[in-house]
Amino acid sequence: MHSIIHKADESSLNGHLIILGSLNSDWSKFDLSANELAFIKLKLENGQKSIEINQYSRYVFIECFENNDEQFILFEDARKRGASITRKCNQAAVDDISIIDVTESCLSIYVAEGMALANYQFLKYFTESESKQNALKTINIDNEDAVIRNLNAVIAGTLHARDFVNEPLSYLTALQFSEDILTLGEATGFEVDVLHKKQIEALNMGGLLAVNKGALEPPTFNVLTYNPDASKNSKPIVLVGKGIVYDTGGLSLKPTLNSMDMMKCDLGGAASVVGILCAIAKAEIPVHVVGLIPATENRPGLSAYAPGDVIQMMDGTSVEVLNTDAEGRLVMADALTYAKKYNPELVVDFATLTGAAVRAIGKYGIVAMGTVGSEVENELLKSGKATYERLAAMPFWDEYAELLKSDIADLKNLGPAEAGQITAGKFLEHFTDYPWMHFDIAGPAFLSHDDHYRLKGGTGVGVRMMFDFLLKKSTISARDGSN
Repeated sequence: MHSIIHKADESSLNGHLIILGSLNSDWSKFDLSANELAFIKLKLENGQKSIEINQYSRYVFIECFENNDEQFILFEDARKRGASITRKCNQAAVDDISIIDVTESCLSIYVAEGMALANYQFLKYFTESESKQNALKTINIDNEDAVIRNLNAVIAGTLHARDFVNEPLSYLTALQFSEDILTLGEATGFEVDVLHKKQIEALNMGGLLAVNKGALEPPTFNVLTYNPDASKNSKPIVLVGKGIVYDTGGLSLKPTLNSMDMMKCDLGGAASVVGILCAIAKAEIPVHVVGLIPATENRPGLSAYAPGDVIQMMDGTSVEVLNTDAEGRLVMADALTYAKKYNPELVVDFATLTGAAVRAIGKYGIVAMGTVGSEVENELLKSGKATYERLAAMPFWDEYAELLKSDIADLKNLGPAEAGQITAGKFLEHFTDYPWMHFDIAGPAFLSHDDHYRLKGGTGVGVRMMFDFLLKKSTISARDGSN
């Protein structure tokens, strides 16, 4: 069970409290004793900005912020402090807490966001899961109903994405993934159409079919559609997510020690796409969005495709396979081709695509590149900053495409070691003819240690950033009347 954010009322302010203020705040307004006020003053003078008061009947957490940072950094500080408070609440068995905000920046939203994300647990496979559940269940804030609704929606979408990434292959096969997406669609309000192997063969999706050849189960191709009557865009925004439910590397078996240990995370892009659809449907954002998810395992089975094979993609392009561990771009290419049928306004793809992206920027952001104009790219960059899911824009020069020329086919699926994250993006670009942005989330999608509110395991990266982008886009479209 995840904590839920509620609107604060008079009674909720009598319980456990978090008070957000600044160095100049008048703490005497909050029913604190003279000794407690003196304690706060002493701590602040000593440079401490997070103060905990145990009144025995309740806890009071004082958080003091300074506005001398850039706004997006201030918001991230608030999320991190929220994560810290969540851990303290669970240690103290606090189940319900309210936030009073006397800052000028409406930081309660970001503190609550960090708290709820840090309170996530994946307990499905523990035999005594109830005894392990966190105590914190409810966070109360004083804000507009629409703001609270949107916050709950995007948190729910992020946590759904985390759940998918944390599921093992022993449960989450491609077929089961499709079943779970169908269930979520019914629960949250988006449509799902699952294409099975015969339909995939009829579409000549040679990339998806080749990767699936060594798998134990057939592939699926999932089409998620959210198109409310009030949609502001006449042409849809299409989101494509890499859905490799487990990646051994195929016959090019992953050589690095322990490199397969976390390869259930290779559906991170697909999980984020599902999370985004869940979030916008729950929040009833008036924007037409389509999600496309090719799903399969990548295994070295008896019929597995092999290095040196030439395969034909959905659009007719022939591809020489140099490495079967560069499989994500093959399944994504077919999905990007399929996206053309929508005449989309914009296509954004999410994929745990390359180790090169991890080596380039680590876990600290999303590697980004594409063909959108500067206006759309700037809006995406702003949403990345606002949610602290920051985008690291790569150069996307034509020379990188030259590195993918094959001696025996139109393309090869692997470039040289240098700039591997960019040549992977260039491979995908070949299959697009619309404004497109590629997000390689290999670094931040799955963590080996907690990072404040981004917990060990699946993070759901990309959901919050894209929700922010789509929310702002729907608001702008409504204001200026554009499509």
